[in-house]
Amino acid sequence: MNVRHVPALLAYSPDKMRKVEPGQEQTAHRHGVGDKLYYVVAGTGQIRVGNEEHAVAPGDLVCAPAGEEHGVRNPGPERLALLVVMAPKP
Repeated sequence: MNVRHVPALLAYSPDKMRKVEPGQEQTAHRHGVGDKLYYVVAGTGQIRVGNEEHAVAPGDLVCAPAGEEHGVRNPGPERLALLVVMAPKP
């Protein structure tokens, strides 16, 4: 069994969306296979799925079904940490 302590895995990057720094935005995209689940670990932000955009905070879970356009935005001022899972793996 492999047990991970999620807060110890958080790594932010100003160049790549590993975790979302204030002001970062993920380009809207879609996956032909695999639903994507976003679980908010820390911070607040905006997640868009299809034509709907919602404010998210710790404890929120958002599902972007396969084929549906989606993206993440962090207007700030704090960092946004997401646990992201895709199933089945594309």
